[in-house]
Amino acid sequence: MRLLGKRTEQDTPLEDPVSGVANLFDLSVVLIVAMIFALVSTLDMLDMFTESDVTYTKQAANGEIEIIEKKGKEIKVKKITKDQSSGKGERLGTAYKLEDGQVIYVPE
Repeated sequence: MRLLGKRTEQDTPLEDPVSGVANLFDLSVVLIVAMIFALVSTLDMLDMFTESDVTYTKQAANGEIEIIEKKGKEIKVKKITKDQSSGKGERLGTAYKLEDGQVIYVPE
């Protein structure tokens, strides 16, 4: 029973001010993994982590073409300039680019 004039303090432990930092570190690791996954899926490069054979082609503004080729676990990167890709040859067919960005090759 409590007496009217006497107050007792409850024994509450003080919180550690550094305990929130560990939670922030865990949150940052989760965000970094999520950003990496979003970047890989946005660039459509999920095939690079599977066993399938993949070839990506990128062209820079200066005309240099970069070919990224993956066969099994081996990845090769080739950089080709306009001078290297020019020469004599024979026409094999025609390629058409549709409105949705899809390219269709029609052999002759």
